[in-house]
Amino acid sequence: MSQQQEAVATTDADSLSLWNNWDFLRLLFGRFVTNAGDSLYTIAGIWLVYDLTGSSFYTGLAGALLLLPPALQFISGPLVDRWPLIQTLVWTQLIQAVLILSIPVAAYFDRLTVGLVLLTIPLLSFLNQFVYPAQNAALPRIVEKGELTRANSAFSFANQGTNMVFDALGGVLIALIGVVSLFVLNSITFVIAVLSFVGVTVPERSETTNETADIDVSGYLSDLREGVQWLQGTVFTEMMLTTAVTNFGTGVMLAVLPGFAAARGGSILYGALLGAIGAGGLTGALIASRLTHIRYGAIRIIGLGIGFVTWFVAVYSPWPALTVVLFALTGVPMGVTNVMGQTLIQTVTPEDLLGRVTSVDASVATLTVPLGSLLGGVAGSTFGVVPTMAVAAFSFAFVSLYFTARPHLRRLPAVDNIEEEKFIHRETAQPPASNPE
Repeated sequence: MSQQQEAVATTDADSLSLWNNWDFLRLLFGRFVTNAGDSLYTIAGIWLVYDLTGSSFYTGLAGALLLLPPALQFISGPLVDRWPLIQTLVWTQLIQAVLILSIPVAAYFDRLTVGLVLLTIPLLSFLNQFVYPAQNAALPRIVEKGELTRANSAFSFANQGTNMVFDALGGVLIALIGVVSLFVLNSITFVIAVLSFVGVTVPERSETTNETADIDVSGYLSDLREGVQWLQGTVFTEMMLTTAVTNFGTGVMLAVLPGFAAARGGSILYGALLGAIGAGGLTGALIASRLTHIRYGAIRIIGLGIGFVTWFVAVYSPWPALTVVLFALTGVPMGVTNVMGQTLIQTVTPEDLLGRVTSVDASVATLTVPLGSLLGGVAGSTFGVVPTMAVAAFSFAFVSLYFTARPHLRRLPAVDNIEEEKFIHRETAQPPASNPE
């Protein structure tokens, strides 16, 4: 058998093993349903704020409050590394199922205000900051290392797939049943997620101590510091910062998107645009496992360069249908780089640090999303939604040029040929000094 045939046979065997893994399938389905719930309350919450106020400033504020909790994942990381993962998943979903019902209950008694929405939505988002690190920490412990890229692609597929379907469906449902009724449906999704997570078995870490059961402030801060210190001096630091730039642009875009859509087609177009971004991300997640032989640096440079062009043209397209298609194309490189970036961290990071490292990475990378949303709302109200959306596209162009200008980023290897010295402490990649003797 040739080497190529052996590689294909190995790939098929890995894929078969992954889809026969019952714990992985339950975790994946839970991810799908959880993300469906996220999509529904995101589109419903922001559109409800716009419906109540008619202001891009308030939608920007709502987006900032909604997107601020992901920047606080560094708080959840040390706790996720200590708490039982499945219990964490179950309880967060149950609390969200109850909390989200406060909005339809307030509407029923004619007590619904924009203040209640601005309070409830970020609380829901904060609870999910325990869900995603817990799922990411569980994944490497229930699948084989060689299956990790495919598993992450499947998780990203669940994420982007639900974004595509439920963002678009959310816009349609708002038009059909009303935005308040959508929150009732949203509560049901969290109950379904609970039923999926119950019964998942996650093996213990290979290095487990009794200290993991004890949580104190000093230990918590020490755990958090370890995650930050591990990241310092690695290429992941610059990768986080450049992702923060693209996320800033995304935050700006999300703030003005309701006003942009309302001027051209209403809630259905709003859902279609969000769904298009999800569709592009889904496509990127699906093809990511086919691109693992291409240098990661090249993927970031070319992908984000193309993404800038499609985003900018979409803003000024005179046809809504073309705008939707171009937004979908913009999401493709985002989906590819998200999957590959997550795989790189999971592969290189020590297992006992994975929860806190991924949470710190997510926090730094997403810290600029709420800031972008807040400033985007102000800019949209001051300068108009169209020029604000166009300027936000330059965040993609900046990162593409930055990777081009930095040799160690431009030359980052392919995901299936990871050289750890390229990521961890770049100075270790230098040849050792000669012996003075």
